[in-house]
Amino acid sequence: MIHLIIGNTGSGKTTYSNQLKKETKGILFSIDTWNNTLFLADKKTEDGLDWFLERIERAEMIILDLVTQLENGNTDAILDLGLSKFSHRAKFRKFASKHGFEIKTHFLDISKKTRLERVLKRNEEKGDTFEFEVTQENFDFMESWFEKPTAIEMKDGVTITA
Repeated sequence: MIHLIIGNTGSGKTTYSNQLKKETKGILFSIDTWNNTLFLADKKTEDGLDWFLERIERAEMIILDLVTQLENGNTDAILDLGLSKFSHRAKFRKFASKHGFEIKTHFLDISKKTRLERVLKRNEEKGDTFEFEVTQENFDFMESWFEKPTAIEMKDGVTITA
């Protein structure tokens, strides 16, 4: 089973994914960890969104290969990859369909106020799920960038609200 974890910045995707990992004994892929480990040290101040998206695309090529190996070994893959856009999520649904893999969508539909409080707290405490600081500018950008999943996307999915 491939689990797509969807939610805007600060919704608790990584925390939720870690809980799901324990329940399913699956393998978690968190794009924040990949970005922090592989790319952020090389980022220049002039590098923008396109710089990140290109690197995410390359990382996802490797992730999809690993997901295939996991699925062939009957191990769940938990994808905490941002998945902010419909088209990005469709890429993974198409991949699952092409290979005959089962997929489940999990949407963390958390209020903006709660998410901002979580982000500010995470920035300050730098706890278990902290990978990098999310600025107010980054948070505000993601508010306009994020596309809420459609009813069709959520068919047989899980929605968590708070």
